[in-house]
Amino acid sequence: MFVLYDEKTKYPIKVWLKDKSEIEENCLEQAYHLANLPFLHKWVCLMPDTHAGKGMPIGGVIATKDVIIPNAVGSDIGCGMVFAATNIKVEDIKDIQTGNGTLIQSMVGSIMRTIPLGVERHKSPQECAVLERAKEKIEEYAQNKELLSLLENGYYQVGTLGGGNHFIELQEDEEGYLCIMIHSGSRHMGKSICDYFHNVARELNKTYYSAVPEEYGLAFLPVNTKAGTQYIRWMNLALDYAYENRAKMLSKVCEIVKEQIEKHTEMEVLFQGEINCHHNYASLENHYGANVWVHRKGATRVRSGELAVIPGAMGSYSYVVEGKGCEETFHTSSHGAGRNYSRTGAKQAFSVEQVMVDLKEKGVILGKRKKNDVAEECRFAYKDIEEVMSEQQDMVTVLRKLKTVGVVKG
Repeated sequence: MFVLYDEKTKYPIKVWLKDKSEIEENCLEQAYHLANLPFLHKWVCLMPDTHAGKGMPIGGVIATKDVIIPNAVGSDIGCGMVFAATNIKVEDIKDIQTGNGTLIQSMVGSIMRTIPLGVERHKSPQECAVLERAKEKIEEYAQNKELLSLLENGYYQVGTLGGGNHFIELQEDEEGYLCIMIHSGSRHMGKSICDYFHNVARELNKTYYSAVPEEYGLAFLPVNTKAGTQYIRWMNLALDYAYENRAKMLSKVCEIVKEQIEKHTEMEVLFQGEINCHHNYASLENHYGANVWVHRKGATRVRSGELAVIPGAMGSYSYVVEGKGCEETFHTSSHGAGRNYSRTGAKQAFSVEQVMVDLKEKGVILGKRKKNDVAEECRFAYKDIEEVMSEQQDMVTVLRKLKTVGVVKG
């Protein structure tokens, strides 16, 4: 870790990397913007997977006094991970043949047919406890009528994966056990909430004659204002929705895994160790004697003893970790490997054939309907997850190291 603190900064920037050369210029510029916010608490944190985002770096963490910043939470509010382990050894099932290829191939195919991927959604509304609770308090949400359609649309998207870097993986841990990991968020809901309240904040900041330049993309909402209260309400709705979205998908995948393995073997499948955690959100916490709003954008909370999931890129490794409660990071770790290439840059640098050959060599079964953009999410497009993990040993203890066996992408 090193610290940037010079004439450009009002507050220090703490970076969990070896040196400044490992930070892209755009990311560094955004970090300097954060370090000059008048309401910042203590310092800016950049996790080892940090890279430029919208307004605030992904892999960035800040604590603020009495304000909340929509773009510092991000557009996919509640994006995060869910994980479960099984009692089944991959070695015992990987060579079993079914009418749809190997057992792993059959499970991947069944997942693709069962869970809507990419821009797909359910054809009929699904049960959703979070949305039902919201409708019981509809008068609160009706204050922002422009967002009300999100509630009805949400019934069609709960239990769906989405696209981009979201995935469903079948994995093998170091002891050989089959595990399930899913990365997804609040779907369209989070982006709509972020964009709406960012624009509200921009207009309000003009009336405040805010000292935060508009070009920073960090328009803020005082939490004790009507708009601030409304954003927090909608943000928490998106967090709860994202949590339920992942839980529903995990339940479906567990059903598929259990049904397929028990159909083709005499083994009984059991599940354990479920973890469901966010990495795009803000929460009111106490740090260094003050109640502050900790914004984690592409960063995972890891209080002492708290379990979390840190994924790599498809074909590399992922981790289940236990938090050490590192106060210097406001109890936070990275959320993944972090991009080395933009999606466009990755497609220009790596061919479809190159990626497909790499996955085949690693024994990874890929479930993806269109392969033309597969390079966007290949492991070459991301930082080395091993290096990322080595830079955060003060934040987490590794409990499981997992490699990809099968992956479903939108």
